[in-house]
Amino acid sequence: MAVIFVLLLLRHNKIKYQKNLLAVLLERNQMELRVLHRDFYHLPKGAEYKESHHYFSQDIDLFGRGSFFQYLNRTALKTGADALVHELLSNTIEQIDKKQEAIKELASFSSWTQRFSAVATLVKTEVSAESVVQWLQKYKCFVPNKIKLFSGLFSLLSIIAWTGYFLDFLSGYAVFLWFLIGLGITGNYLKQIGKLAVHTTQIQSTFRQYAELIKLLETKEFSSALLKEKRATIIHQTETSSKIVHKFSKLLDALDQRNNILISIFANGFLLRDLYVCKNIENWIETYGQLVPVWFETIAFFDAYNSLGNYAFNHPNQVYPKIVRDSNITMNCMGAVHPLLDPSSAIPNDFKILKDEFFVITGANMAGKSTFLRTVGLHIVMANMGLPVSAKAMDYSPIKLITSMRTTDSLTDDESYFFSELKRLKMIINAIEKESYFIILDEILKGTNSTDKAVGSKKFIEKLVGLNASGIIATHDLSLCTVADSTNEVKNYYFDAQIKNDELFFDYKFREGICQNMNASFLLKKMGIV
Repeated sequence: MAVIFVLLLLRHNKIKYQKNLLAVLLERNQMELRVLHRDFYHLPKGAEYKESHHYFSQDIDLFGRGSFFQYLNRTALKTGADALVHELLSNTIEQIDKKQEAIKELASFSSWTQRFSAVATLVKTEVSAESVVQWLQKYKCFVPNKIKLFSGLFSLLSIIAWTGYFLDFLSGYAVFLWFLIGLGITGNYLKQIGKLAVHTTQIQSTFRQYAELIKLLETKEFSSALLKEKRATIIHQTETSSKIVHKFSKLLDALDQRNNILISIFANGFLLRDLYVCKNIENWIETYGQLVPVWFETIAFFDAYNSLGNYAFNHPNQVYPKIVRDSNITMNCMGAVHPLLDPSSAIPNDFKILKDEFFVITGANMAGKSTFLRTVGLHIVMANMGLPVSAKAMDYSPIKLITSMRTTDSLTDDESYFFSELKRLKMIINAIEKESYFIILDEILKGTNSTDKAVGSKKFIEKLVGLNASGIIATHDLSLCTVADSTNEVKNYYFDAQIKNDELFFDYKFREGICQNMNASFLLKKMGIV
């Protein structure tokens, strides 16, 4: 009856797990339908990842409410979210072709990626993966190396002692004395055993649940180079990683059983069981402990990349940028729109910017300048990550991004807004003196008077052009457009606004030239402010 009960209990737990898994899959698919209708503000915002001193994090709505992270992120693990953020912020232009290939492949495996994410969603652990790794790296062995041989010999002598007792060769006192000797040996290490048991109880569920994710990776074959390379980190010739992790989980279970009074007293008194189990755990840590960070990192990588594959799957009409490294083109986009705008109502724009070319963009308030800047910035970030972009076509020569759009003052550091902006501009100059960056600026030197701002802005643009920089700057200052008269690398573009029948109209189209229509005075009058 006991065997049948155990079998039924195992069956019940398996069915319960499958039910929970299906519930997660249903919930995720319902969520995807909501997100495709731009209903995603309930998802994690990622505000904790904002970095004011990062090269572009603060300026292009990567994090926070309504951000690209909130729209993109489908990670189930904290380590996966961290890995995804690393991809967003890395500003690297290496291996874009490999990234594209990996994302395309994951997009074609939507059922597998959803199952992986669902299994990861069900991972509920007391201790984070980072804490587990830190504990393994700092762990100091305390059980003597010869204990397994000694405990085997001690157990054999215990059997002989009991046999002698039943055959009347030994008295009960002698057996009891032997029992006390065993308890004494184990008791000598009781504090260390207890400390180990506390830690292993906490990490036990982490290993058990991560084994399921490793098993999913072991049973899936990939053809793209990047995914094959990552999967290879958990493949071993002699034994699968999931079995290795499962073996460790069983050892932790065995140590957890020491809370049973029969085991904690009698098994230790006659078999030195705790020392034997602890030594097996320590042997596992010494043999495989250094592989655990690699396994956990691989799981985090796939959790993050599943978000990228999911994005590609959800946007089949978007295009992967064509990488043109040996070209004078920086970006050549056809029909580009901001990826977070509804494609049915967004106004697409074409633009082509060459290497060492700088655009000065003018336009009325609300005409679309800032949205255009963020569109360009996000397209660069997405292209560098290997993602498809929201355009009909895009030729792209990979380049890193740096921006200055939302500089703020710092009360903590006693900095004025103007000084904070100067530091940001200085950072940009220092960066482009070392390597190429695409620069996006929005209304620089806002913290000084208009005359000083005009002179300073011109000199700054001339400095950037002198350093062969590529980029765009949006401004309301039309005098900045005169730089194009003396510098061939600078081109003027604008977004227009029209006042018709006492109403303001925007077409959000990107045009060559200088804006002639401003709307601040009109809006002040229209709203009854003046």
